[in-house]
Amino acid sequence: MKTVLLRLTGFAILPLLSLITPLLLLPVIASVVGAEGISSVISGQAIGTFAATILLWGWNVDGPVAIARAAGSHERSEIYLRSMRTRLLLMILVMPSAGIVAAAVAVPGFRYEAVAMSWAVALAGLSPAWFCIGVGQPRLLALYDTVPRFVATAAAAPVLLLTHQLWYYTILLAVATVLALVGFHRRYSAGGQWLPADLRESLGQLKTQAKTAGISLAGNAYASTPAPIATATTAPQASGSLATADTLYRFGLFTVVALGNAFQGWTIERGATNPARRHLAAIWAHAGLGVLGALILTALGPFASSLLFAGKLQASTELCAYYGLAFVFLSASTPFIRNLLIPAGRQSQVLRWTLISAVVGVATMIYAGANGNAPGIALGMALSEAVLFVALLIPGLKLLRRERASDHVFE
Repeated sequence: MKTVLLRLTGFAILPLLSLITPLLLLPVIASVVGAEGISSVISGQAIGTFAATILLWGWNVDGPVAIARAAGSHERSEIYLRSMRTRLLLMILVMPSAGIVAAAVAVPGFRYEAVAMSWAVALAGLSPAWFCIGVGQPRLLALYDTVPRFVATAAAAPVLLLTHQLWYYTILLAVATVLALVGFHRRYSAGGQWLPADLRESLGQLKTQAKTAGISLAGNAYASTPAPIATATTAPQASGSLATADTLYRFGLFTVVALGNAFQGWTIERGATNPARRHLAAIWAHAGLGVLGALILTALGPFASSLLFAGKLQASTELCAYYGLAFVFLSASTPFIRNLLIPAGRQSQVLRWTLISAVVGVATMIYAGANGNAPGIALGMALSEAVLFVALLIPGLKLLRRERASDHVFE
């Protein structure tokens, strides 16, 4: 328990540090792009997040498991190098595609800003954060992921106030990401090759992880589309209001990621004692976080969005309630997917239901957007998360019962 508390502290504080800085920067960005440009910039950010998910190609799911079970530093280095070769190969298609989509959905006057934001955020797909999670060392996450982005964001605030040019923020964020990658490579994979010299081997690795990547992509398909769909189909005021609620929701997801990072390595590490008890602790913690987060988002979201966006836009209580509902189901499903189903080799099952939930959610969002119903778009995302949670709950509980049957604590 002491170990998981230390991990939880580190993996919670660091994402929250990343959370606070962009929150402070939002009023500055809002003053630079104005109410009309906010939805375009946030849409670019959402598209960049989806692009980052493609670049990760399942490493954020399979990677921590592989690193946690690796026999030594040499094996961990080889795993990391394989990940870089596949991700750099994917960049050739992902980066131009992200820019094209961001430009297509943005308001004409803010297309360049949306494209720049999408590219800067997409580079997060190269982050070694999953490696740091696998070894259970928050310090590494701070050094090679959180602190560089924190410094870049903090440095951007005065620059944006002086220049009123969003370019500087995206450039600083991109430079910080690249420098962190180079530093990590020198320490943990020195002498290894990033570039995919054997193209067939790298393509084979991509094929091997196709199911896990599909899970992440399908999940992010509905998680990243509300803001772009609203921007493309609803009035600027309505899409801007949804974008503010969407932003608050995404900042809240840092807490789910932090909690999941803290528990994943602890629940599946080699030689773990009392595994059932560890899984139950993770499940109840995520359920509690989901309910608490939904209550906070619904009650305080409208007021917080008004402050964060300098009074130019405000999320409605209805929008915040629907996003809060999505938060509950997403948080509750996380330990079942990351700690039980994926380690047990149930990728096909998770992928199948993720695709079904994505189709249901995106179809609902498009229908709502076509009718100018911004709250309906948010409800579509909540529906996606609900379908996924309900579908995976039963197989997840079955695996948990197996763990309990073999756990001497429950005999």
